[in-house]
Amino acid sequence: MTLLSVVQMNSQNDIEANFSVVESLIQQSKADGAELIVFPENFICFAAGKQRDTAEQFLSIQKRLEDLAHQYQIWIIAGTLPCPFRPNGSVISDGRVRTSSLCISPEKTEARYDKIHLFDVQVGDAVGGYQESKHFEPGSEVVVAKTPFGNIGLMVCYDLRFPELALTLRNKGANILTAPSAFTYTTGEMHWQLLLQARAMDSQCQVLGAAQQGWHGEKRQTWGHTAATNSRGKVLASIENEGAQLITVPFDLVEQQLIRNSMPLMNHRVLVEY
Repeated sequence: MTLLSVVQMNSQNDIEANFSVVESLIQQSKADGAELIVFPENFICFAAGKQRDTAEQFLSIQKRLEDLAHQYQIWIIAGTLPCPFRPNGSVISDGRVRTSSLCISPEKTEARYDKIHLFDVQVGDAVGGYQESKHFEPGSEVVVAKTPFGNIGLMVCYDLRFPELALTLRNKGANILTAPSAFTYTTGEMHWQLLLQARAMDSQCQVLGAAQQGWHGEKRQTWGHTAATNSRGKVLASIENEGAQLITVPFDLVEQQLIRNSMPLMNHRVLVEY
């Protein structure tokens, strides 16, 4: 059995202040005996309109996170960071950036996933409308990272609404799905926990939903409620209070295989054209 930590944060636009919170949460996770810690979307800098400025620091931020992973001997899912170049190294020339989630071992960055589904929607909150595609270029590659405790399928926030991605990750060998997120208060209240449970039931993977919570500036409010499910979709733990904190939950590959054997969904799937 492995212990996994999932974080809730209220990140602002001060990178150094956010890093201080990150390190304190890593220390808490290690005290809990966890081997992995999952941070939320925009965890190092939550500043609307400043994505490109933060993206220019991508490599130095990545190095600092790798140093923390090595120092504390822990795997890190580095929520999301804005990145000005694609996985092949080519620079995004139109001023947009990628939303990148990194899987970092105690030795190095093992995998990078760029958010595929972009949040272009109208929401009944103080912001009103969101158009991520204006500032972000979508990724196109599905990514599964291998770890000593199981294969991690990397997702980000709005990806949770698309079961096809979760099923593809399962078919590529995922045991755990990570979902660093910054759900709006309005959509989170309605759908956050439901989506975490649904993707777990679809894929029979453990799902780790790391969330932003609270106000970020004067208009943006996120829902929070960081949570983790087991491979049946049962909520193992969730955070109901405000502020930066974490939950630590167990993961057992043997138990997961028993769940999958008892209800072999992947063998039963039938593709029907209507």
